[in-house]
Amino acid sequence: MHYGQIKNCDIANGIGVRVTLFVSGCTNYCEGCFQPETWDFEYGKLYTEETEEEILRLLAPSYISGLTLLGGEPFEPCNQRELLPLVKKCREVYPSKTIWAFTGFTLEQLLDKKSHPRCEVTDELLAQIDVLVDGRFIQEKKNLMLRFRGSENQRLIDLPSTLASGNVILWDK
Repeated sequence: MHYGQIKNCDIANGIGVRVTLFVSGCTNYCEGCFQPETWDFEYGKLYTEETEEEILRLLAPSYISGLTLLGGEPFEPCNQRELLPLVKKCREVYPSKTIWAFTGFTLEQLLDKKSHPRCEVTDELLAQIDVLVDGRFIQEKKNLMLRFRGSENQRLIDLPSTLASGNVILWDK
């Protein structure tokens, strides 16, 4: 997996001050995407053990609320396989910090056993995430007044509650 950027002290992509990992690779190709350079799976730097160690180090301060996964597309199958160990380690080392993920796929697509993004680690990765921001960016539905998303079709999903109930429960804190 490659990544385009790691942001420390990010306040735009989730509640509180966060560490944000922008992974590379995306097959959604949303018109108006704010960083189309990340569609390329080889854009940026190679993700390594040292990258994971750096992210975990950046998460250490008490003022950091958690980790956010962005892209590109974190839920491309090849990215999911690389991200799962990171989020599991984050949960282990920092159990009180939250994990947010942004995806152009819908939760329904991620759960559909026949869909492109679905792979052998999808369920385990979803189980580690607190808030999932799902849905493609749609230029015609762009709304700069929305909190933590760019277009009106995108949802902020309380993933633990959703997975426990079997019904989509929106995050509204």
